[in-house]
Amino acid sequence: MITEQLTDTAQALVADNKGLLAMDESVGTCNKRFAALGIPQTIEMRRRYREMIVTTPALNESISGAILFDETIRQQKTDGTSFINVLIDAGIIPGIKVDIGAKPLAGFPLEKITEGLDGLRSRLREYSEMGARFAKWRAVIDIGSGLPSRGCLEANSHALARYAALCQEAGLVPIVEPEVLMDGNHTFEQCLTVTNKVLHTVFDQLYKQNILLTGMLLKPNMILPGLDCDIQEDTQAIAEATVKCLLSAVPAAVPGIVFLSGGQSAELASTRLNAINDKFKSVLPWALTFSFGRALQQPALELWKGDESNTEVAQQALHYRAKCNRAARKGEYNDTFKRQV
Repeated sequence: MITEQLTDTAQALVADNKGLLAMDESVGTCNKRFAALGIPQTIEMRRRYREMIVTTPALNESISGAILFDETIRQQKTDGTSFINVLIDAGIIPGIKVDIGAKPLAGFPLEKITEGLDGLRSRLREYSEMGARFAKWRAVIDIGSGLPSRGCLEANSHALARYAALCQEAGLVPIVEPEVLMDGNHTFEQCLTVTNKVLHTVFDQLYKQNILLTGMLLKPNMILPGLDCDIQEDTQAIAEATVKCLLSAVPAAVPGIVFLSGGQSAELASTRLNAINDKFKSVLPWALTFSFGRALQQPALELWKGDESNTEVAQQALHYRAKCNRAARKGEYNDTFKRQV
């Protein structure tokens, strides 16, 4: 019964050319983005911002699921309706980020391990009772001189696999997110090599921990040069390398790959997702869609600025970016699409 539930939910999250909205920023991250725009960093302003997001009209036309944070999943609209119920009523599947962040990895001073396994079983049970149907855990991998180490890759991959096992035990679809960071001056080729190694290590651990592949989703980075690299490859090269990497490492049984934006601008993230689907969608075994956070939210946040009178225009911006990414999922994010919207 749980197996069928997991598979059905995973498939629903990537159905109908839709994607995921990641609104799971930690308090610290959300406050940092607020501070940059002069928005007060209070729990009430965070609640108002999230209310603006979840009440965006017709968001479900492009968004199948929303990833929440522990603070957000417990919050309500001004009228007392829980955000969980707002999403469910809109036909959007609620999910929850369950890791507690990347911490220094003992023995590896330049690398990090994502923590949060302690007490996870009981937290997953609580989130499930609240209405969540999937979860997310993010591991962060740096590229540098001698990095990533084998110890870092194996520790983070094992943690991802144990998290996934606990999720599936609780009936929640795990989104497995091993992110190779864009920070630094590493080359395009280095990103390809490291991402390939990361994904092979992750799936080796998922296999060892008896993870049901049809009841999970993968959230990887695209193959990109470091932000400070002198050579920045074009969109077509990025699309080809990303698909090459995925084909070499990701089993066909996985129903969907939901790319993270990873610091890309809203426009670049959509353009690159479009290039991947435009050329390869018809020949790949998995759905290729989006699970963007900043690349979906940032234009809306910059318009909202904490002022309730800006709510409508901010919601229009969020709805537009969601439509752009649904078009990219179909390989239709082009000049014709932009003129139509």
